Amino acid sequence: MPVRPRRALAALAATASVALFASACTGSANNAASDDPKAETTITFWHGWSAPAEVKAIEDNVARFEKAHPNIKVKVVGNINDDKLGQALRAGGSNGPDVVSSFTTANVGKFCHSGALADLKPFIEKDKLDLDTIFPKVLQEYTQFEGKRCTLPLLSDAYGLFYNKDAFKAAGLDPEAPPKTWSEFTQVAKTLTKAKGDSYEQLGFMPNYLGYETVVSHYMSQWDHTYFDESGKSNVAKDPAFAEMMTYQKSLVDALGGFKKLDKYRTTFGDEWGAKHPFHTGQVAMQLDGEWRLNFVKDAKVDFEVGVAPLPVADDEVAEYGKGYLSGTIMGIAPQSKKQNAAWELVKYMTTDTEAVVNFANGIGNVPSTLEALKSPNLKFDARFKTFLDIAQHPQSTTSDGAVNGSAYQETLSDLAQKYEKGQVADLKKGLADTAAQIDRDIAQAK
Repeated sequence: MPVRPRRALAALAATASVALFASACTGSANNAASDDPKAETTITFWHGWSAPAEVKAIEDNVARFEKAHPNIKVKVVGNINDDKLGQALRAGGSNGPDVVSSFTTANVGKFCHSGALADLKPFIEKDKLDLDTIFPKVLQEYTQFEGKRCTLPLLSDAYGLFYNKDAFKAAGLDPEAPPKTWSEFTQVAKTLTKAKGDSYEQLGFMPNYLGYETVVSHYMSQWDHTYFDESGKSNVAKDPAFAEMMTYQKSLVDALGGFKKLDKYRTTFGDEWGAKHPFHTGQVAMQLDGEWRLNFVKDAKVDFEVGVAPLPVADDEVAEYGKGYLSGTIMGIAPQSKKQNAAWELVKYMTTDTEAVVNFANGIGNVPSTLEALKSPNLKFDARFKTFLDIAQHPQSTTSDGAVNGSAYQETLSDLAQKYEKGQVADLKKGLADTAAQIDRDIAQAK
């Protein structure tokens, strides 16, 4: 699995890359897809993976594609983040990519609205693809914006709870009964916490927003919520779920020692993508994370039994237990490409061919992104991975809403949340109202 700039780190880079896409060259499949997909040609594919196992999985899939399409050769370029991608799309020219992938699903709104990626509708209609029978609903939603589809999903991620079963046993907790509601979670986290002076010998859970993966959007998935109302205005001040989540999160921070004590402990953690991750080392007993953590746990050779479960839900939503936050990788076509029909063949193969999706999922330990691949008998995972397959298919699982300015609204909301957990915002109601107004202003300016 990845040494990825991906989910958590990609979110930090997303805002910086938004400006690049605002001035990206525009184009569409209608005026650029004039190449003969049966002609001998070479296309360039840019992706963001960098870890050896991931790069090999990509190259293996590309090799299978080339075998099935002997007239199309693919030049693969890895370790491309959204900043590099944005610069290339902005500059245009023959040295840029034909096919691209990105970890930043939150930027799809920006990609589609600005024309940074080509409209895929003509290709989908030409091949008569019924996306409803190919992809889960949430994945369809986060790969389009306001009716324009400029990307397709390439594998997905489901977020859940990892926990140290040995720590549960030592604390007198049932390792086969992880907490299902947030109130239960608080008690379990407190029970698992062992103080050591002004720090910790073991922390039940790191709740701070700067903790690994404990970001606003991942928490919010466990409350029924709506980021925007029907008119497209920010709903964070009107929907009580946002205040409920932030109030709960701060209560968890306070219950486990307070922000300053927790944040000081956080600075002792090893790298999120390395063997010294705090969950691996036993510094924290529970961890919010994606399915890829299973591979990291294996590689780190942890000396305790690891359990996995869905994240807890709001106390009044226990019937929805099993849901979670979904995200993933996306693929699209550069609008400047003069080989869009050939590029489409690669996009279609990588995202809709069941064997290709299954092989890639097996190779990097991510959740398959098609309905057929999700139920394929050829998936090779340990029994715990089924938890994430179930989260991916849960009818109440959600993702972040798209916006014309990409992830900027999430950054604005996160800024408030971080100030609130530190005690710098006393009036949460006013803070949410001000945040909603700022989100609306930013979106209006971006249109």
